Formats: sequence, structure tokens, C-alpha cells
Amino acid sequence: MGSLLYSLSQAANICPASELFLRHRLQVVEELWESVLRQECGQNMVDLLRQLRDLCSPEGQATNDQASSAVKLIEQLNINEAIRAARAFALYFQLINIIEQEYEQKQQLSRFEAEIEPADQQTLPNIIYSSNQGEDDAPVKRGIVGDLLTKNWVDKAPSKQKGTFAALFPYLFKLNVPPQQIQRLISQLDVRLVFTAHPTEIVRHTIRDKQRQVVKLLQHLDSLESRAGSSGGGYPWEVADLREQLLEEIRLWWRTDELHQFKPSVLDEVDYALHYFQEVLFDGIPQLYKRFKYTLAATFPWLEPPSKNFCCFGSWVGSDRDGNPSVTPEITWQTACYQRKMVLGRYIESVKQLIELLSVSMHWSDVLPDLLESLELDQSQLSEVYDALALRYRQEPYRLKLAYVQKRLENTRDRNLALYNQETPKNQDTPMYRSGDDFLAELRLIQRNLTETGLSCRELENLICQVEIFGFNLTQLDIRQESSRHADTLNEILEYLQVLPQSYNELSEQQKVAWLTGELKTRRPLIPAELPFSEKTNDVIETFRIMRSLQQEFGGNICHTYIISMCREVSDVLEVLLLAKEARLFDPAIAVGTIQVVPLFETVEDLQRSRSVMRQLFELPLYRALLAGGYHQVENTENVPTSSSSPLTPNLQEVMLGYSDSNKDSGFLSSNWEIHKAQKSLQTIAEGYGVNLRIFHGRGGSVGRGGGPAYEAILAQPGHSINGRIKITEQGEVLASKYSLLDLALYNLETITTAVIQASLLRTGFDDIEPWNEIMEELAARSRQHYRALIYEQPDFIDFFHQVTPIEEISQLQISSRPARRPSGKKDLTSLRAIPWVFSWTQTRFLLPSWYGVGTALQEFLNAEPEEHLKLLRYFYVKWPFFKMVISKAEMTLAKVDIQMAHHYVQELSKPEDKPRFEQVFEQIASEFYLTRDLVLKITGHNRLLDGDPVLQRSVQLRNGTIVPLGFIQVSLLKRLRQSMNTTATSGVIHSRYSKGELLRGALLTINGIAAGMRNTG
Repeated sequence: MGSLLYSLSQAANICPASELFLRHRLQVVEELWESVLRQECGQNMVDLLRQLRDLCSPEGQATNDQASSAVKLIEQLNINEAIRAARAFALYFQLINIIEQEYEQKQQLSRFEAEIEPADQQTLPNIIYSSNQGEDDAPVKRGIVGDLLTKNWVDKAPSKQKGTFAALFPYLFKLNVPPQQIQRLISQLDVRLVFTAHPTEIVRHTIRDKQRQVVKLLQHLDSLESRAGSSGGGYPWEVADLREQLLEEIRLWWRTDELHQFKPSVLDEVDYALHYFQEVLFDGIPQLYKRFKYTLAATFPWLEPPSKNFCCFGSWVGSDRDGNPSVTPEITWQTACYQRKMVLGRYIESVKQLIELLSVSMHWSDVLPDLLESLELDQSQLSEVYDALALRYRQEPYRLKLAYVQKRLENTRDRNLALYNQETPKNQDTPMYRSGDDFLAELRLIQRNLTETGLSCRELENLICQVEIFGFNLTQLDIRQESSRHADTLNEILEYLQVLPQSYNELSEQQKVAWLTGELKTRRPLIPAELPFSEKTNDVIETFRIMRSLQQEFGGNICHTYIISMCREVSDVLEVLLLAKEARLFDPAIAVGTIQVVPLFETVEDLQRSRSVMRQLFELPLYRALLAGGYHQVENTENVPTSSSSPLTPNLQEVMLGYSDSNKDSGFLSSNWEIHKAQKSLQTIAEGYGVNLRIFHGRGGSVGRGGGPAYEAILAQPGHSINGRIKITEQGEVLASKYSLLDLALYNLETITTAVIQASLLRTGFDDIEPWNEIMEELAARSRQHYRALIYEQPDFIDFFHQVTPIEEISQLQISSRPARRPSGKKDLTSLRAIPWVFSWTQTRFLLPSWYGVGTALQEFLNAEPEEHLKLLRYFYVKWPFFKMVISKAEMTLAKVDIQMAHHYVQELSKPEDKPRFEQVFEQIASEFYLTRDLVLKITGHNRLLDGDPVLQRSVQLRNGTIVPLGFIQVSLLKRLRQSMNTTATSGVIHSRYSKGELLRGALLTINGIAAGMRNTG
């Protein structure tokens, strides 16, 4: 459907010469898409899609006049036609996503090649830190020049761009940052990305496989067309054949069901998350270390690179039990085994390759005694390997040694499989590796022997790097549970034991802290070995016991972080510590533990209370001793380091801050400001007690849940809150857009790392200007007041939300093992989780959580001094990273809002008796939208939203025109579905002959399609 492409390109006002490759690829894909639809559905369907597209405005927005025409046309469709149209648009979006993702990867690859061989400095304009992939991706360049269909992807590429190591280190050198400061920071560099299984990934694993196949074919097509456009030649029939393969693959995709066939199990989610390690990250992370090492040496050759695992990964998949009853202790155990299975499989394959590679003969190379001694020991322990291979490898010691290594890995794998199946492993005395460190020691022995004899092996170095980063565990598993579950657990235990004169839950906070502190001072057990308690209480107790078992089997690093969601008081932390003591994760007599308790502060009130909670904790001698590594470390006044087997970093307190619930509770502006303030105050408090602080940022994919370009977000963090350490959640929907392709994954990790270094070493000081903070405090308070007046005080709002958004239908998508609501199950905003909350507003094009309240707050501030205050806000935007980040995020989501389409949802989905009151709610929302949009444009100086970011602007407009008709289809199907489910509906309802199942299926397909077009769910 070429007309779609060209009309949208004109609307976006993009210079054709700057993106020839992208435009060419889009044209190819649209031609294939149209061919598939013609073959599968007939020309009438293609004509219908064109007709629906033509009903939209040139900018891709819905209008009142065109809405009536679209409604009339769509209402005439039967259910099969409506479903086919919805599927066609969804397929279109996903194909565009693939093209843009491949395009962006090419940009990053060309950038990296340009850094290796620097080009002319007078090149393209500065890059733009945003994304055409979604709301939380890597930077992209403004344009591409030259012949894009030849091997010269970019004629003149900037040699060094912001967000890269190659740009950062010369910049630090230019600013005369003391090398010793850089070295100190690099030595403690700690970047952690935590994958979560939140229900935001709507695309089936099967569809992802189809997408990867299309990507491979497109890459092959690139190669053929490059050869055809260069002296290398090429055959036209090859290109034609490849296009035919693409057509076949897309037709197979079309005939594959997009909807999940069943609700995924937790282990299904584990498998999905591990896919990114299997396909990209396992091989990619060593490349990140090499980039860092070589670019650092180019500017600071005398500085030491960081440890190889400076960037590591954690996971909540299979261990986050907050509100998910499917995550049991057994599931967490199996998850750890599953992860170990993956890395062992990769290590075995790598060792097999090394056996083929390291064919060094003792006839032509020396061998050191320590390797020969090792072979003698191996022979005595693994005689079957010696008997089978000694003759074959009699003069090839490295191959023989690696054969022993392979056998030990295979024995370790077999034992792990038995543990996964919860069976007793056979032959416990069989030689195997108990940890990654044992395996690493053998690899280093081989490397040392090679080095001493003047040889090196790149594949061996890569394997060593992988083992240092991933060990046998792959990721660290974080346990998370909601605070009330711990209190209820202790309440039931104490009532059973009759320890307290009254119920534990009835105690005041002061009484709880006093009792918990006293109980934590004794080694006396509280919980009996047999558990005569309720299922919920037993589950909590068994969770701590499985942590102990995991640490014994896999080592302390596999699972030592315990996150308390909805943490509000000191007692919430002490309750976890007491339960940990009962599982022997903490010894109160010496104050040494193998558990790191992490409070998660989520609502605005909890964020404000976090200062008091942490100060009180740091005042408790037992807690400070736990952080220090025991009472003996506290008494070590000379501060001489002593050895410790604990996996915990001494004097490190991790605190998690929740973006999602604070936003739902208080609105976008207030949430961001409260988190910003909390970081500043928590860092000050920690420094006062001599504690190092690591902030764990609980960001989602969408702006309404803390998402946005990670580079700018990190640079916008206050003053001392980074200090070389950061931990960030990578949630559902962003995994595919950030980690599916190697170069995009590397660039994402590189920008995060450079931002951490830059934010730690180069502090602006603007966060400490008190008058600016006072203004932001005022803006945040006004924004929060206006937001809560709508969300929590407008009496018609909850009914409005449930009727005009597809929240109920979203809850029926089989996309997550976790329920959409918290355990209370009430249909109110308190129990509703932040993800479906944001998901619903995204579908209807309101995107309300990402901007509502901002306009009123800004306007009330401007009312006092219109000209002077506007100048001040513009100055904030230019100079203050935090303020610019907030305004940029708001601008990004405002550009995706379609208020006319949102109004269509209100008009069509409201019950007749509710329309008058719902129209008033809509007018309130629309008024705030127009006010916010106009003021954002005034502050940024843009004529249109995203004028400062033409790449994202083009991407949004490219999709808007097709989301509009899909939105009309969704409304039509939702309307029919709800009428069919209403037993009081009149018999004259159009299309009532369709079953509820058919209508629900159609509605769910439109949800998939709009999610693909918006590139966001929740």
C-alpha cells in the first residue's frame, strides 16, 4: 500500500534524501503486505483498508466529520470482515516496527564502525536522544546521506556521538577531570538491568519467531541489493527469489493466531525472558566490555578497565511473587535450575569449539608443569575420558584437558536436570563443577599456559569473560513480596504460639519495632519445623527457606535480594529480617546475613516517608551491623578489610523507588518530583551514616510508568544519587525493542553506562538551587491536586474509566501469569495495578497518566507573572536536566494523543443514560490536554509537538493514520460485545447474531493491533 507511505512522508515533512534506505524498505514491505492481503483476503479487503485510511486527516488524526463516515462504513462490516481488517492493520504495524528496528540497528552499526575509523568531523547534526521504537530506546541520528543501497551505508558518519564511550572519555579528558577520580569510579562501576515479567508483552512467542525470520530475510535482501549496487555484482533472480520467500513467510504469519492460546505459566515467562540471553546478550555482553576497554585505552591508556561484570543482569521472572500466586517456592527453584541449564548448554558448546580450535601439539609447543599435573589429576578422576581419548589426544594436551572440562560440565548439567525435576541426583561423587568459579579456574589455567608459551585464543578469552559475567546462574533472582503478607504471616504465627497478649497487627508501629528488635537479638527459633499454618503463611515461610536452599546449591549470588513492595514503616523491614533469621539467612548473634532487604517506596506518601524510615533503620545497631558485615566490622575502627563469605557488598543499602504506583496515585509531574526529592534526601541520609546507597529504579516501558529515553533519565538524576551505581527494571514490552538485535542491545547498554559515568563525574548543581526547588514543589503540588481532583474526587470518573476504555477486555488477554488486580479483587483504582491502568488509556489514545495535571500547574504558575515566569520555565528547559526530561516526556506522549479519537470512545461506548455526565468528564480531560499541549510548545519553542525530534515525529505520524481506523474498528466491536453481554439489550441490535466469543476475539485482536501501532501497552 504505497500511498500510505508517501502521504505520511509528506505529512512528516522529512527530506527524502535523508532516509532513502528506510523509505525504500517501507515501500518493499508495504508491497509485500498488500500482496499477502490480496492473496489471502481478495482485492476488496485491500480496497476497504484504503478507504478506511482515507477517512483520516492528512496528519493521521481523527476528525468529527470523518468519524461519522468511518463509523457508518465499519458498522456495515460483518464480524469476519472487521476481524480481518483489524488483523491487517496489526500486521502492518508489526512490519513497520521490524523495518524501523533494522534501520536503527544499521545506524548503530555504522556509528560503531565510524568510531573505529574516524571520519570527517563536519558531518551530520547532533543526534536526538529519543526513539522511533517506543518510549524507552537508544538514540538515533537525524538522517542518512549517500547511496544507501550500496555497501556505503553512511558516507560521512560522526566519529564520536554523545552516549558512547568514544565520546565520553575524550570529553572527560577535555574537561580535565582528574584521572584518579575516573579510575575510582570505574573500579566501582555497577550497572544492573533487571528483567521483569510484568504483563506488558502482548506478542506471542510464536509471532516473535515469525518476526525474527522476516528480519533475517530482510538482512539477506540488504546484502543482495548492496552487491547489486556495487562492483560485487549480483543476480536479479536472487532478489526476486528472496522477495518470494518474504511473501511466503508473511503469509504463514498471517495464518498464525496472534492471540495467546492459553494463559502463560511462570516457566513460560522464564523461557521468554531467557530468549534474549540465548540469542543476543550471552554473546553480546563481552563485546560491551571490549568496547569499554579499547575506547578507555585510546584516551586514558594508563587507567585500568572495570571488572568484566560491571554490567550484569537480574531477574524477577520466576521470583516476583507480589500479587502472583503462581510464583511458588518450587517455581523459583526450577527457575534457578532453568537458568543454569541455559548457561551450561552454552558453555558445553563453547568448549567443544575450543577442542576443535586448540590443536596445539607438544611436538611444536611447550606445556607448563601445572597443566600436566592437572591432566594427571583428571585422569584419576575421569578415567573413562582418558580411556576413550588418550590415544587420540596423546600429543594434544589442550584438547585432552578440554575433554575433561566438557565431561565435568556434562555431569554438572545432568545433576542440574535432576534438581530441576526435584529428583535426587545420581552419582553425587561424579566429578563436576560446584560453581562457576571452579570452571573459571580451569579456563584460566589453560589461558595461562597459552600466554606463557606465547599464544592467545580469542574464543577462550570470550568464554572466560562470559563465565565471569554470568557464572552458572545467568542472572540474580530478586524475591519480591508485598509488605502486608509478612505482617499477616507473623500475626498468624504469634497467635498460634500465643506469644503476645494481643494480635500483632493490632500493635502500634512503636510496639512492633520494640518487639521485633528484641526478638531479632536472640537465636531462639520462633517458627516450628512443621508448619501448622494457612497456605498463605506457609508460602511466605517456605519462600525464605527456598532462598536458603538456593544459596546453598547455587552460591550466595543467585538470590540474596528481598524487595518489600508497599513498604511504609520500619517494621516492614524488620519483619522480613525476622523471617530471614528463622530461615538461617541472618545470624543475630553476630549480625551477619546473606540477605539484602530492599524497601520499595511506591506511593507519594511512602516516598515522603522514606527519609524517616531509612533514618530510623540506620539508627538501629543491629541493622547497621548487618550492613557493615557483622558486629566485628563495626568494631573494626581501623577500617581494615577482612575476608567475608557473604555475597553482600559491605555498607551498601539498596532502596527501590516505584514510578508506576506513585504516578497512578499522584500524577506524572508530582510522581517525578517526589522521586527526585527522595533520591536527594536518601543519599544525604546515607552519607551521614557512612552507608553507600544504590537506587533501584522501578521504571516501566511507558512514560506513565517511568519510561522514556534512559540516557536522559539518568543524566537528570540528582547530584550524588548515582556514584557509579544504578539498578533499573527492564519491563515486558521494552525487552523486544531493546534486546532483540545485537547492535541495539549493545548501544542501549553503552548509553546507560556512559550516562552513569557522566552523571557521577559531572554534576550540574542545578538540583541544589533552592528557589528552583521551591518552584518545582509548587508546580508538583498544583499538578497533584488537579490530577487527584479528576481521578479520585470526580464522582463519575470510575464509571467513565470502566465504560469508555477496554479495561475489562484487557483483563481477559492471556498475556501474563499475574492477575490484573491486587488480591482484594475490587473494581476500584486502588486494587487495579498500574500496568492495565496505563494500558487502557493508551488504547483509547488518551494517554492520560503521562500528562494530566501538567498544564494546570504550569498555567497557574504563569498567571502570577506571565512573561517573567515563561522566561524562567524556558531557562529551566535549557539548563536543568530534570525539568527538560519531564517536559520532553510529556511532549512525547502528547504527540501520541488523539483527542478526537478518544472522544469517539466516549460517544460510542457510554451508556445512553451516562452520556451527559461522561461528556463533562471528557471536556475536563480535553481542556487539560489542549492547555498542556500549548504550554509545552511555548516552553520548548516548537511549532508542533516533537519538532525537535523529527525521527520520532515521523515514526508517530507514520502510525497514526492507521491506528485511527483500527480504533474505529475496536470501538465498533467493543460496542457489539457489550451489547451482546447486556441481557437487557434490545433485540434490534445490529450483528447480534454473532456469539460473545467471536466478538471478544475480535476486540482482543484490535487491542493487539493498537498496542503494536502505539509500540506501548502499559
